[in-house]
Amino acid sequence: MKLVVKIFWAVWNFWFSLPDKIRFLLVGGFNATVSYLMYVGFVFWLGEEKYWLSMTLAWIFSSFISFSTQKIFVFQTKGKFADWVNEYIKCVGVWIVAYLINAIMLEVFVRVANVNVYLAQFLAIVCTTVSSYILFKYFAFKKK
Repeated sequence: MKLVVKIFWAVWNFWFSLPDKIRFLLVGGFNATVSYLMYVGFVFWLGEEKYWLSMTLAWIFSSFISFSTQKIFVFQTKGKFADWVNEYIKCVGVWIVAYLINAIMLEVFVRVANVNVYLAQFLAIVCTTVSSYILFKYFAFKKK
């Protein structure tokens, strides 16, 4: 058991020795993968013609995972319950902006560029990553 605890703390310390941009990309990659897999699942379940609803449902469900992983594994903000709620509300604002960017890009890729819905969503997610990092770091999880 002591070995497991030692390994855990070694990994934990290594993780937080990485720059936050690297942690954001790794955690964001995990979150994007979860969101994309949810999207694919919803498209499969609801049908390709419901890609818009599928994207919305994936964003709603993956937001809870994203908030937790960004807070804990990237920005490490601390505080009371009220601080968590405030950060979550700010994150919702970031997600709304990211959602709108994603939705517009998805529509352009599908309707204008005639890209299939799976590739279109993948491209839209990649494009929203940079804006999300900036908004999370300097707005939602801004340290006092």
